[in-house]
Amino acid sequence: MTNSQSAPTLKIIPLGGLHEIGKNTCIFEFNDEIVLLDAGIAFPNDEMHGVNIVLPDMTYLRENRHKIKGMIVTHGHEDHIGGIPYHLKQFDIPVMYGPRLAMALLQGKLEEAGVADRTVLKTVKPRDIVSIGSSFKVEYIRNTHSIADSFTVAIHTPIGIVIHTGDFKVDHTPVDGEFFDFQRLAEHGEKGVLCLLSDSTNAEVPGHTPSERSVYPNLDRIIAQAPGRVLVTTFASSVHRLQIILELAQKHNRIVSVVGRSMLNVIAQARNLGYIKCPDNLFEPLHVANNLPPDKVLILTTGSQGEPLAALTRISKGEHRQLKIRQGDTVVFSANPIPGNTIAVVNTIDRLMMQGAHVVYGRDKGIHVSGHGAQEDQKLMLALTRPKFFMPVHGEHRMLVQHGKMAQSMGIPGENIVITDNGDIVELSEDSISIVGKVPSGIELVDGAGVVHHDVLKERQQLAGEGVITVAAAVSWEGKLLAKPEIHLRGVTSTVEKSLLQQLVIKTIERTLSDRWTDFAKSFDGQPIEIDWTGLQMQIERDLERLSRRELQSRPMVVFLLQNPEEAPVKSVGVGRRRQRTTAKAAS
Repeated sequence: MTNSQSAPTLKIIPLGGLHEIGKNTCIFEFNDEIVLLDAGIAFPNDEMHGVNIVLPDMTYLRENRHKIKGMIVTHGHEDHIGGIPYHLKQFDIPVMYGPRLAMALLQGKLEEAGVADRTVLKTVKPRDIVSIGSSFKVEYIRNTHSIADSFTVAIHTPIGIVIHTGDFKVDHTPVDGEFFDFQRLAEHGEKGVLCLLSDSTNAEVPGHTPSERSVYPNLDRIIAQAPGRVLVTTFASSVHRLQIILELAQKHNRIVSVVGRSMLNVIAQARNLGYIKCPDNLFEPLHVANNLPPDKVLILTTGSQGEPLAALTRISKGEHRQLKIRQGDTVVFSANPIPGNTIAVVNTIDRLMMQGAHVVYGRDKGIHVSGHGAQEDQKLMLALTRPKFFMPVHGEHRMLVQHGKMAQSMGIPGENIVITDNGDIVELSEDSISIVGKVPSGIELVDGAGVVHHDVLKERQQLAGEGVITVAAAVSWEGKLLAKPEIHLRGVTSTVEKSLLQQLVIKTIERTLSDRWTDFAKSFDGQPIEIDWTGLQMQIERDLERLSRRELQSRPMVVFLLQNPEEAPVKSVGVGRRRQRTTAKAAS
């Protein structure tokens, strides 16, 4: 289908959350106004050495920062709000609207990052309608999910209503008693929804996702039968699950110690807002719990995904200062591994078992349910909203395709459905939907010091995979080696003896100096007047890289340190007239 030249159009540009799980971020643009919906993070894979979080490429927003009018926050999970503090360091967002719990969690993040003054946070309640810019009115519609205070949004635009489900499941017995507002969705469906963007995470799972309440009896039985301490790990943001666990701790007369900064923060905020209800005397610090009878203690801890720095991972390695596994402990994994985390989780379970813990884990134990709707839940969303156009979001490619097929089976024509990728520009008018272009997309990596550029990551991968060779050599102003080079190998597997390797290195450097010296040293009456030490260093480094590939049959990083006498008798390129101590470069 094609748009007429004069028809007003809405651009929808997903920057994250498609062909992947995590970093959910989406742009809505009409004329010269941009509204951002969520801005999440993803977790690094095993090859992203030293990386803490993964963000979407925000080049398009940086370049169009003057168009940004505000942001819609659907709920407080990290894959929806975790990126906001990082983005605010690059551009302002005038106002953010979102539910109370998400805003409370976000306020702490912004203050910690020192960017709280770069936006204004405003809380919303169910069915609130807020205006952002002159083109957008956003209506918040209560849904049910694995975190409290979660919303679907109806975005009123000049060309029609676009509904974005956010993350959702259909839970008829929600832990907090806040029911899914199906009535309001149906009202919009009756009046006419132009386009639906819907969560595709469980599009391959038949049936309905069970209620969060369904884990209660299984956790109840496990805690009742545990002879000693119980350690429970789950997602820190799973507020409903935390409420169930705290209720069971009360029921079985166990005090609760909370371990892990993120879980402490979420529980504090959720209690303050009334989403978690329990008495103050239920909690005790670890040093008190360690002196109580084991059958009177329940420990809530982070680390359900095997994260390297999380509390349970450190406990499993015997590295936690206050908490050690004892014979008779029961450890409960009330969470399933996110794709990519399975090996880390399995390794944590093995280490806990080797220390004597009884570990309860696995989908068959009925101690975890998804926060995302399965096929029948997704069909209900389609049936209630009855959209003209459909765009599956939040999921890997096969999930998006399956969700698209589901929509077709419910009567939406195939030409009215778009399967998109991050960066695609979807143009929506009153009578058409199509992909018309692409903006920069991809990932931005962040470690403790800031953004990790791709060349740095490549070097880290090379270091981790094949090690590093460091060679230090002193060269005279006449282009001669002044001493034997110093060679250090780190993480390099070699069948070549070090003495032989040193001889090969010497021959390589001497050959380069002999063959290429005149390329870098300009002479006048037999005396050098200019020496390009940096160019010479780079040439020797390249020759040493070729030597390492040939002799070691591998591609380690080569770092060559070039030294020359302090006193320069003549002018030298790039190093000043008098001194040049060391030139060094890490070649990738």
